[in-house]
Amino acid sequence: MAERIDAHHHLWRYQAADYSWINDSMSVLKRDFLPQDLEKELHAAGFSGSVAVQASQTLAETTWLLELATKFPAIRGVIGWAPLASDHFAADLEHLHSQSKLKGFRHLVQDEPDDNFILGSNLNRGVSSLKNTGLVYDILIFERHLPASIQFVDRHPGQLFVLDHIAKPKIRERLMDPWSKNIGELARRENVFCKLSGMVTEADWANWTEADLKPYVDVVLGAFGPKRLMVGSDWPVCLLASTYKKWFDVLRNLLGDLSDSELDWVFGQTARNVYRLS
Repeated sequence: MAERIDAHHHLWRYQAADYSWINDSMSVLKRDFLPQDLEKELHAAGFSGSVAVQASQTLAETTWLLELATKFPAIRGVIGWAPLASDHFAADLEHLHSQSKLKGFRHLVQDEPDDNFILGSNLNRGVSSLKNTGLVYDILIFERHLPASIQFVDRHPGQLFVLDHIAKPKIRERLMDPWSKNIGELARRENVFCKLSGMVTEADWANWTEADLKPYVDVVLGAFGPKRLMVGSDWPVCLLASTYKKWFDVLRNLLGDLSDSELDWVFGQTARNVYRLS
């Protein structure tokens, strides 16, 4: 198999104020997770590169991740946060775009109280300014946000998008619809790619099985195809329900019918192409 890339993980120096989404049921996450920890997991699972993704909506975290990426070669790229909806985003973009390891931005749309936040004029103005920069926008939503997200993508036909965590379907409840239908519709937009990540934490943390996940993997594989899918650990969040290596072993089993060349796309080439990793 060609070089493997973990297209979605996090790093942090834990402070409760910066990571308020980590609640009391997530005590395993209430500590520092640093590149030295990540490298052990990467090597044990046979991965050689990764993409670090923001987990706190601060420019300070984005700057820190970019600094780490200059020091640790395994971190091939960073999906950071910046105030896309702000009047001052243009200045932030000019500064951040000079960092070669910056590959895109993300906003925690899933945490916004307005389910139509992604259609807001200010956010869309910021996303429009990414045109011709080569930067990607990662879409972080729950499955209920898919209809609005389809409208959002249609406003930006020239922009590359990556859907995180297959839009967080209701795996715990074993519900497929309307998620399945909406995923199929979103996948018709060829500028949208999808991450096979974050699934075990949408399932029953203590009791999930491969059989619980298989219908959802089959849907996104059929909708996007191998060349528009990429794998991600969502480490350390995945530790709520799985070890790092176990998650990738499960994915390999669930994708067992793919050819070696198709697996090369899902496990590395798609991420390298979309995020322009070197």
